[in-house]
Amino acid sequence: MPARVKYRKMHRGSRKGIASRDNSVDFGEYGLQALERCWLDTKTIEAARVAITRHMKRRGKLWIRVFPHKSFSKKPLEVRQGGGKGAIESWVAVVKPATVMFELDGVTETIAREAMRLAANKLPIRTKFIARHAHA
Repeated sequence: MPARVKYRKMHRGSRKGIASRDNSVDFGEYGLQALERCWLDTKTIEAARVAITRHMKRRGKLWIRVFPHKSFSKKPLEVRQGGGKGAIESWVAVVKPATVMFELDGVTETIAREAMRLAANKLPIRTKFIARHAHA
C-alpha cells in the first residue's frame, strides 16, 4: 500500500481500454504481460513475487512493474444500506491488457520462462511471456 494518500477511500474508476504505458519490457530481458484486465491485490502480487524469486534461487534481478495505489472498500455481510461507504478492504493495482507486470534479467530464458509460468499460476488473469529481443 502507499505510504500516504490524500484521500483514503477512492471511486471505483474505469478499467476500459488497453494499456498505453508500461506495455513493453523496459528494464529486464524477459517480462510477464497481462492479456486481461483486473484489480491485482497486494497478496496476489506478493505470491507471484515469491514464486519467481524461489524458482530463480535469488539469481538475477526482478522488477515489479505494478503497485497497489488504489484502495477498495467493502461493507460487512448482512449490513443494511446507508450509513456511508464501507471500511477499506484492501489495496489493488489496476491492470489493463498489455501491461507488463514483472520483468527479469540475469537468468537464462528457460529459467525465466518457468519462473514466469509459476507466477502466472498465482494470478487471476491470462498472461503472456515476452522477451525484449523479440520486440526489437
